[in-house]
Amino acid sequence: MDTCPYTSLPDEAWWKRSMTDPPPHAVTPLGMSDFQIEPGEWIATAGSCFAQHMGRRLPGLGMNYLVTEPGPTRLSAGERNKRQYGIFSARFGNIYTTTQLRQLFLRAYGDFTPEDDVWRSPEGRFFDLFRPSVEPGGFATLDELTWDRDRHFTAVRKLVAQANIFVFTMGLTEGWRHKGDGAVYPSCPGCGPGDYDADKYEFVNIGVSQTLDDLDAIFGLLNKNGNAIRLILTVSPVPLIATMSGHHVLAATTYSKSVLRVAAQDFAAGQGNCSYFPSYEIITGPHARGSYFQHDLRTVSLHGVDHVMRCFTETFLRSSQFATPPAAHRERPEQPETETVADKSDGIDIICDEETLAERYGQTRDAS
Repeated sequence: MDTCPYTSLPDEAWWKRSMTDPPPHAVTPLGMSDFQIEPGEWIATAGSCFAQHMGRRLPGLGMNYLVTEPGPTRLSAGERNKRQYGIFSARFGNIYTTTQLRQLFLRAYGDFTPEDDVWRSPEGRFFDLFRPSVEPGGFATLDELTWDRDRHFTAVRKLVAQANIFVFTMGLTEGWRHKGDGAVYPSCPGCGPGDYDADKYEFVNIGVSQTLDDLDAIFGLLNKNGNAIRLILTVSPVPLIATMSGHHVLAATTYSKSVLRVAAQDFAAGQGNCSYFPSYEIITGPHARGSYFQHDLRTVSLHGVDHVMRCFTETFLRSSQFATPPAAHRERPEQPETETVADKSDGIDIICDEETLAERYGQTRDAS
């Protein structure tokens, strides 16, 4: 009698059977989930640049993608895309760190008011430091910015009230924090909108403990009204564009993604309504042999996104129940049709606040 406990393990527990033997596109590291997405449920998304792929793909899979800030109908589809309406479920811009998302919810409910949230450019334009790229060229007046922010907070509260599933893609642990009140920004003030002041801002690299605290707070805020929102956590496979850690950018990227990966699994393991989905592993795993990144080794190819979404579908959907045409957005009377803007190389435009840093120092994809 064979008493070795490894004898009865399924194929996915063995490297050769699940990684070496199948062709790259057939490697299927499905997430472990205690729940599935049911027909009629509404899915909201937020997070880093990679999260934008999710919002673009969900309607095509027949799922209800919740957009509570669709943008004015007077704007063309291209203009709405440029101003980041419909890129995420609300007009957040990119949310790279867990602390950013935690503070966004607190701000939307009036529980946190940062000291430093607006920058006026030398040309007299106004920028929201927490959404620096949502309005290209900035707002004409402070009143206009304030009105738009209030409308955004209303959309965030509506999202919490209406969503059944919330998909959060964690991107970074590095960020910039206000020394006075602890507010964390999506990019360093001065590397884009804002003025850098070493007496006012400090670099921060969030660890596992802080990430877990943030996730616990986020989960509580999502469900503060008894909503029973289920949370799906993913980690972006996109490397850091630059690091302030003092380490090589490759080592800094590995640290950052490792922190997020550990925290995501630890948090999901302790929650009945939270699951981790391995989009990071699907893109970066050795089975892909680097083919899911474009020539800059950062931009994820559409083939990689296809692989991620196939595995997402197999993990969370009963496919036969989603064989109908894409469902309408909840905000359909105002919702523009999704427009895909051509990228330089792969047919899709992904908006990243990090790119402003790269462009400033000549480190764009074309210059690499």
